[in-house]
Amino acid sequence: MENIIELIKQDDADSWETLMFLYNAALKEINTKIDILNDEFQHIYHYTPIEHIKSRIKTPTSIVNKLKKNGYETSVENMVRHVNDIAGIRIICSFTSDIYLIADMITKQSDLKVVSVKDYITHPKVSGYQSYHILVTVPIHLTQGIVDTIVEIQIRTIAQDFWASLEHKIYYKFEGNAPDSLQAELKACADMVDMLDAKMFSLNQAIMEIGRTRREEAEKKLEEERLQEEARQQAQRAREIVEGQKAGQGTEPENGGKA
Repeated sequence: MENIIELIKQDDADSWETLMFLYNAALKEINTKIDILNDEFQHIYHYTPIEHIKSRIKTPTSIVNKLKKNGYETSVENMVRHVNDIAGIRIICSFTSDIYLIADMITKQSDLKVVSVKDYITHPKVSGYQSYHILVTVPIHLTQGIVDTIVEIQIRTIAQDFWASLEHKIYYKFEGNAPDSLQAELKACADMVDMLDAKMFSLNQAIMEIGRTRREEAEKKLEEERLQEEARQQAQRAREIVEGQKAGQGTEPENGGKA
C-alpha cells in the first residue's frame, strides 16, 4: 500500500490515472492466474470449477460515496488507504464446494499476499448474503520497481450471485432502507438459494456416482473380455503345439527301415 502512495505522490499531476493504471494491471494479473488454474484443472481432472469471471474497477462516484460514508475526505491517498475494493473480481462457480476449492488454489499462489478473508458462506450476513471474499495484494512489475496492489476477490455460486444482484438493486433503490417486508422476502429467498445449492450439489454427486459406477462396470467388462481373449489365445497356442508334436511323430522313420 505504501509503495502505491509513494508512486502516486511522485506523479501527483496524474495521480488518478496512475492509480487506475495500477488497478487495471492488477486485475489483468489476477485474471491470468485464474484462467491458468482453471485450464490446468480441466487438463488434469477434465472438470472446470469456474463458470465465468467478472472484473470491474469501482466508479469514481462509488469510491467518493464510500469515503464519505466512512467519514474520510476525498483524496487519492484516502482511496488507497481506506477503499479496498476499488479493483474487484467475481468468480462464479456451480457448487459451494467449488468455492473453497478455488479459494485454496488462489491463496496458494506464492506471489499473492492474503490480506484478509471473509467467509459469508459459513457465516452469512443477517440479510442472507452469501459469498467468499479474499483481499489480496498482487505485485505489479514496473520500470520503477514492484508495486503491491490490492484486489478484492469474491467467489460465489450462480444462485448466490443471482440473489446478490437482486439485493444490490433493492439496496440502491431504497438507499439502504428497504421496507421490512422486502427484507423479509429477500431473506426467505436467501434460504431457498441455500437449499437449492445444497440440492444441486447432492444431485451432482449422485450423477458423478452413477458415472463412476458405469465406468467401473465398463472397465470390469473390458478386463473380463481381455482375460477371456488371453485364455482363448493360450488355448489355441497349446492346441497348435500338440498338433505340431503329433505331426512330427507321424513322419518319423520306422526303426531300421532302409530303402
